[in-house]
Amino acid sequence: MAQNTVFRLDPVALAAGTYATNICYPAAAGASAVGYTARASYIILRHIRIVNTTAGALTFRLHKTTTGGAATAANAVIGWDLSIAAGSYHDWYGQLALRGDVAADFLVGGGSAGGLTIEGEGEIGSL
Repeated sequence: MAQNTVFRLDPVALAAGTYATNICYPAAAGASAVGYTARASYIILRHIRIVNTTAGALTFRLHKTTTGGAATAANAVIGWDLSIAAGSYHDWYGQLALRGDVAADFLVGGGSAGGLTIEGEGEIGSL
Protein backbone atom coordinates (compact mmCIF):
# COMPACT_ATOMS: atom_id res chain seq x y z
CA MET A 1 0.00 0.00 0.00
CA ALA A 2 1.33 3.44 -0.95
CA GLN A 3 2.29 5.85 1.78
CA ASN A 4 1.44 9.50 2.08
CA THR A 5 4.08 12.04 1.16
CA VAL A 6 4.92 15.02 3.31
CA PHE A 7 4.28 18.29 1.50
CA ARG A 8 4.73 21.98 2.15
CA LEU A 9 2.14 24.62 1.33
CA ASP A 10 4.42 27.32 -0.04
CA PRO A 11 3.92 30.88 1.24
CA VAL A 12 0.98 32.67 -0.40
CA ALA A 13 -0.16 36.25 0.21
CA LEU A 14 -3.77 36.37 1.40
CA ALA A 15 -5.81 38.64 -0.87
CA ALA A 16 -6.88 41.91 0.70
CA GLY A 17 -10.58 42.55 1.22
CA THR A 18 -11.75 39.37 -0.49
CA TYR A 19 -12.25 36.00 1.12
CA ALA A 20 -12.62 33.88 -2.02
CA THR A 21 -9.00 33.15 -3.00
CA ASN A 22 -8.14 29.47 -3.53
CA ILE A 23 -5.24 28.68 -1.21
CA CYS A 24 -4.91 24.89 -1.24
CA TYR A 25 -6.73 22.04 -2.96
CA PRO A 26 -5.93 18.49 -4.11
CA ALA A 27 -5.92 17.25 -7.70
CA ALA A 28 -9.06 15.69 -9.12
CA ALA A 29 -9.00 12.35 -10.96
CA GLY A 30 -7.46 12.57 -14.44
CA ALA A 31 -5.74 15.89 -13.75
CA SER A 32 -2.66 16.48 -15.95
CA ALA A 33 -2.29 12.78 -16.78
CA VAL A 34 -0.92 11.52 -20.10
CA GLY A 35 -1.12 7.83 -21.03
CA TYR A 36 -3.03 6.78 -17.93
CA THR A 37 -5.95 7.88 -15.76
CA ALA A 38 -4.68 9.70 -12.70
CA ARG A 39 -6.44 9.02 -9.43
CA ALA A 40 -7.77 11.81 -7.27
CA SER A 41 -5.52 12.90 -4.43
CA TYR A 42 -6.17 14.10 -0.92
CA ILE A 43 -4.38 16.49 1.41
CA ILE A 44 -4.25 16.36 5.19
CA LEU A 45 -3.20 19.77 6.51
CA ARG A 46 -1.52 19.48 9.90
CA HIS A 47 -0.08 22.97 10.44
CA ILE A 48 -0.83 26.42 9.08
CA ARG A 49 0.95 29.66 9.96
CA ILE A 50 -0.38 33.08 9.02
CA VAL A 51 2.11 35.93 9.39
CA ASN A 52 1.24 39.63 9.67
CA THR A 53 4.08 41.71 8.16
CA THR A 54 2.43 45.09 8.75
CA ALA A 55 2.53 47.69 11.53
CA GLY A 56 -1.15 47.18 12.43
CA ALA A 57 -3.46 44.33 13.44
CA LEU A 58 -5.16 42.46 10.57
CA THR A 59 -7.86 39.78 10.42
CA PHE A 60 -8.29 36.72 8.22
CA ARG A 61 -10.90 34.13 7.26
CA LEU A 62 -10.28 30.58 6.05
CA HIS A 63 -13.05 28.36 4.67
CA LYS A 64 -13.56 24.88 3.32
CA THR A 65 -15.82 25.34 0.31
CA THR A 66 -16.00 25.12 -3.49
CA THR A 67 -13.40 26.81 -5.69
CA GLY A 68 -13.64 30.54 -5.09
CA GLY A 69 -16.67 29.93 -2.87
CA ALA A 70 -18.26 32.54 -0.66
CA ALA A 71 -17.02 33.04 2.88
CA THR A 72 -19.76 32.29 5.38
CA ALA A 73 -19.80 31.40 9.05
CA ALA A 74 -21.22 27.99 8.04
CA ASN A 75 -18.08 26.96 6.10
CA ALA A 76 -15.47 28.69 8.28
CA VAL A 77 -12.50 26.62 9.41
CA ILE A 78 -9.39 27.77 11.29
CA GLY A 79 -10.49 31.42 11.54
CA TRP A 80 -13.34 33.89 11.06
CA ASP A 81 -12.17 37.49 11.42
CA LEU A 82 -9.40 36.22 13.67
CA SER A 83 -7.03 39.07 14.54
CA ILE A 84 -3.25 38.85 14.24
CA ALA A 85 -1.23 41.58 15.96
CA ALA A 86 1.27 43.70 14.03
CA GLY A 87 4.49 41.80 13.29
CA SER A 88 3.07 38.60 14.78
CA TYR A 89 1.60 35.30 13.56
CA HIS A 90 -1.10 32.73 14.20
CA ASP A 91 -0.34 28.99 14.26
CA TRP A 92 -3.02 26.36 13.73
CA TYR A 93 -2.42 22.66 14.37
CA GLY A 94 -4.91 19.92 13.57
CA GLN A 95 -6.02 17.57 10.81
CA LEU A 96 -7.98 19.17 8.01
CA ALA A 97 -8.70 16.77 5.13
CA LEU A 98 -9.24 18.04 1.58
CA ARG A 99 -10.28 15.46 -1.05
CA GLY A 100 -9.84 15.80 -4.80
CA ASP A 101 -13.07 13.91 -5.45
CA VAL A 102 -15.20 16.34 -3.40
CA ALA A 103 -16.13 19.64 -5.08
CA ALA A 104 -16.39 21.54 -1.78
CA ASP A 105 -12.92 20.61 -0.48
CA PHE A 106 -10.95 23.77 -1.30
CA LEU A 107 -9.23 25.83 1.38
CA VAL A 108 -10.33 29.35 0.48
CA GLY A 109 -9.76 32.64 2.26
CA GLY A 110 -8.32 36.12 2.50
CA GLY A 111 -7.37 38.97 4.79
CA SER A 112 -8.81 42.32 5.84
CA ALA A 113 -5.90 44.11 4.13
CA GLY A 114 -2.63 43.30 2.40
CA GLY A 115 0.23 42.06 4.54
CA LEU A 116 -0.84 38.54 5.57
CA THR A 117 1.05 35.49 4.32
CA ILE A 118 -0.04 31.87 4.81
CA GLU A 119 2.10 28.73 4.69
CA GLY A 120 1.75 25.24 6.07
CA GLU A 121 2.61 21.54 6.11
CA GLY A 122 0.77 18.29 5.79
CA GLU A 123 0.55 15.05 3.85
CA ILE A 124 -0.66 14.19 0.37
CA GLY A 125 -1.80 10.82 -0.95
CA SER A 126 -3.90 9.09 -3.63
CA LEU A 127 -7.49 7.95 -3.29
